[in-house]
Amino acid sequence: MRTITFVSTFGGLLFGYDTGVINGALPYMSQPDQLNLSPVTEGIVTSSLLLGAAFGAMYGGRFSDLKGRRNSLLWLAVVFFIATLGCTFAPNVQVMIVFRILLGLAVGGASVTVPAYLAEMSPAEQRGRIVTQNELMIVSGQLLAFTLNAILGNTIGDNAHVWRYMLVIASLPAVFLWFGMLVMPESPRWLASKGKIGNAMRVLQQVREENRAQAELKEIEAAIAEDAKLKKATFKDLTVPWVRRIVFIGLGIGIVQQITGVNSIMYYGTEILKDSGFGTESALIGNIANGVVSVLATFVGIWLLGKVGRRPMLMTGLAGTTSALLLIGIFSLVLKDTAILPYIILSLTVTFLAFQQGAVSPVTWLMLSEIFPLRLRGIGMGVTVFCLWMANFLVGLTFPILMSGIGLSTTFFVFVALGLIAIAFVKHFLPETKGRSLEELEHDFRNHVVRKKASF
Repeated sequence: MRTITFVSTFGGLLFGYDTGVINGALPYMSQPDQLNLSPVTEGIVTSSLLLGAAFGAMYGGRFSDLKGRRNSLLWLAVVFFIATLGCTFAPNVQVMIVFRILLGLAVGGASVTVPAYLAEMSPAEQRGRIVTQNELMIVSGQLLAFTLNAILGNTIGDNAHVWRYMLVIASLPAVFLWFGMLVMPESPRWLASKGKIGNAMRVLQQVREENRAQAELKEIEAAIAEDAKLKKATFKDLTVPWVRRIVFIGLGIGIVQQITGVNSIMYYGTEILKDSGFGTESALIGNIANGVVSVLATFVGIWLLGKVGRRPMLMTGLAGTTSALLLIGIFSLVLKDTAILPYIILSLTVTFLAFQQGAVSPVTWLMLSEIFPLRLRGIGMGVTVFCLWMANFLVGLTFPILMSGIGLSTTFFVFVALGLIAIAFVKHFLPETKGRSLEELEHDFRNHVVRKKASF
């Protein structure tokens, strides 16, 4: 399982690297002798990947259901490689946008396929730990991007094409993912769902002890037989009143995660630090701190999920992120053009990410997987994750336009207002799910029972 986990989570690493590398590449891409980006085209180039990811996430699951998890990851590796080279050698903004959308399709596809593959390959008692390793690989990919950006910017930053070197590095893990998945097995659950019981058994025998493999295959066959009795879920099912309430909560959770402004920092952290007073090279180095804290906070968040209730954890996280953004806005006004401002802004972005990655993001993905009933889980998560990516797209598109038009401090005040709305939503609508079975949650939603009591 270790090899399977290591190889397949390179999809998560690519996800993280491709969303993080733009952070350091933008200052060089924007130069007049390169792509000559304006605030509007800067937003479009950044967010075009997110638009592609929304559709990649929506259709990636269907493709893997049809072709298999392993085959999907092989195809995604090819798309990652082609799109990376397309972005690297893009001669103008238009070509860059096209290949960024294509890259986004791969990112979105990986965001749903890798966790599904890991969950279906893992023993039940190790599933949580193994699947969350993909989240660690995503933030590790972002840290890798920030680190390599800083190294390249500070060594060959006088080379006008340094941003192309930053982008092309992502082709290497894509190649590793493709060659690695060639020797990985297909998901036994997918094989069994297609009637290939013998193949499923052979895969289970590779990764389990004989007795365990036989018992697990029987469980898989029983689950498939049970699913066959259920009517296939459709979008019409989402209009049932009690289900509609779950969809409303799911959409709210996804949008809440994005309107904190987290990806304004993950995508534009270097630009924010430059605007506060750092030079480009110093901003690239400072941005590494954002990546390091994201990785460490993810470890903390995974640990906290087993200790603290979802509601108090999310409320605390949102209070922390909103307070950090408020302080960024205030200090950007009162300490404008002072030598200390860049260091204060960096410390506050680090604080923001500690709350975001340590509380808000882990709760978001866990609750989205908990609130939908089994029969509607696939289609329900598909809709909510699509809307999450679209909210991400809007943040990525508008942030540089807002920063150029109304300034750094006012832009963050806008996110503070959105953060207060997010806190109000969680307080009034979010149920507590910790310590309750998925069946109990479904029963409560059916009977409109709302439990908001924190569970510690």
